[in-house]
Amino acid sequence: MIIETKQPKETAAEYALRVLKENIISLDLAPGSMVSENEIAAQLGISRTPVREALIELSRVGIVQIMPQKGSRINLIDYGMVEESRFLRLVLEREVVKLICMNETRADLSSLEENLRLQNFYVEHAKPEKLLELDNQFHALLFLLADKVQCYGWMMEGLTIHFDRVRSMSLSAVKDIKIVGDHQAIVQALNDRDAELAQQLMEKHLSRYKIDEQAIRELYPTYFC
Repeated sequence: MIIETKQPKETAAEYALRVLKENIISLDLAPGSMVSENEIAAQLGISRTPVREALIELSRVGIVQIMPQKGSRINLIDYGMVEESRFLRLVLEREVVKLICMNETRADLSSLEENLRLQNFYVEHAKPEKLLELDNQFHALLFLLADKVQCYGWMMEGLTIHFDRVRSMSLSAVKDIKIVGDHQAIVQALNDRDAELAQQLMEKHLSRYKIDEQAIRELYPTYFC
């Protein structure tokens, strides 16, 4: 498990939840694997209670199964849950790009363009973990431009972890990565203030996991229920 430094003002429970989620999405805590409260607490340098709270939170969204007297198990990937997670993101993000296009004041897209430059760099240098981080930043910037930052936080706290696991897998399983091209097309539509096209492109972008499903399953055959 990859351990990151606790952030200022972050509670122990928030820290445990963040680290667990990041390791589940990155597959460092693989689907089907067992985790121990004691071991995680020792690795993070915190007590068992906040770790237990984080695991309970993850169990509520169907990512972890708590097994009394045995530990906790990272659930296998359920494509039904992945689809519900994608649906949630699509509903919000279609509206977000529409808001950006319809705003009376033209949005400053320079932050998105800088993000795209970095995405292209990491595609060329084969760093899928950095690409996933930049992908998340790209979508967070869209919510920022639409003045819906709180909505992004609520979205990321919910079911989207199911979708994010598959997104992470696709970056390793799919040789011809399309997400950067998707992002570039979305930025161009925003620049043209073409709300309808931006919404269509967002739907295509968030539906790629369906196209990539066969490649993902072939590379990770034991990770699905």
